[in-house]
Amino acid sequence: MLNKGRGPSSAACLGAIKKRLGQPRIGHAGTLDPMAEGVLLVLLGQATKISGHLMHGGGKIYNGVIRLGVVTDTWDAEGRVLERFAVKDIDPSLLHEVCATFVGSHEQEVPAYSAAKHQGRPLYELARKGLDTPVKKKMVNVYRCEVELVDPERVFFRVSCGSGTYIRSLAHSLGKRLGCGGTLEKLTREYSRPFGMDEAHTLEEVLENPEAFPSRLYGIAEALPDWPQIRLTQAETAIVRNGGRLSVSGDRVLALAPGQNLLLFDADGQVLALGEFLGDSPEQSGVESGVLRITRGLWNT
Repeated sequence: MLNKGRGPSSAACLGAIKKRLGQPRIGHAGTLDPMAEGVLLVLLGQATKISGHLMHGGGKIYNGVIRLGVVTDTWDAEGRVLERFAVKDIDPSLLHEVCATFVGSHEQEVPAYSAAKHQGRPLYELARKGLDTPVKKKMVNVYRCEVELVDPERVFFRVSCGSGTYIRSLAHSLGKRLGCGGTLEKLTREYSRPFGMDEAHTLEEVLENPEAFPSRLYGIAEALPDWPQIRLTQAETAIVRNGGRLSVSGDRVLALAPGQNLLLFDADGQVLALGEFLGDSPEQSGVESGVLRITRGLWNT
């Protein structure tokens, strides 16, 4: 886990780790904008294969500052200022009321300066060239949006949300609703499920002490703590490595539901693959049994 500082991009941080520590296969689960800081999940080796699962089901917690009276083209403090407004006294109750409307599942406007794509091209590429940037929207989930402090021109907030939520969009929307404009001035990701700041290390710590790097790594099972785990026999392990489906029975399938994701271990207790429980096995009537489908192999070839 990396505690990314403000300034470098997520890709730049990964590039520095790859170069300094000789990691040939590296990725991340959920990017942070250059101006943002906090928890960035760095994935190495076989763990790069679980990126989609971490981003799809991973909740995030952020705290930050919104600057009122300013609108920028990127909706954050890194952008070009488009408009400035005088900020009158903001009624705190109105702030809380507006923030409450962001909670739930709703459509969110995607920033023009973002990696979202239009006809195969990222929006930021179109925006930087001054080309027409289509307005795109996406469904997001916000679980909590709270105002913690307000001064004359700044709102200090905390947000708990699902992956893919643009906090810049929330800041921009808040400014529009208040009638004075707003842009994201500071952002810290406190938590990226299932890891928090306590488990993260700065890029400087990682690069300056490469000998400690192995002790700072977490296993795939720790990254997917809610996934049921199944230990396979040697014969079952061989079937998985050959790409076949498994029919398992007994206590290993008692609490499973069709469609449930699984983490499979080989006979030696090493993470082997990701799987899915398909349901009861017609071949073993009269006993608790089910069929497992392998969705992703995690062994080194």
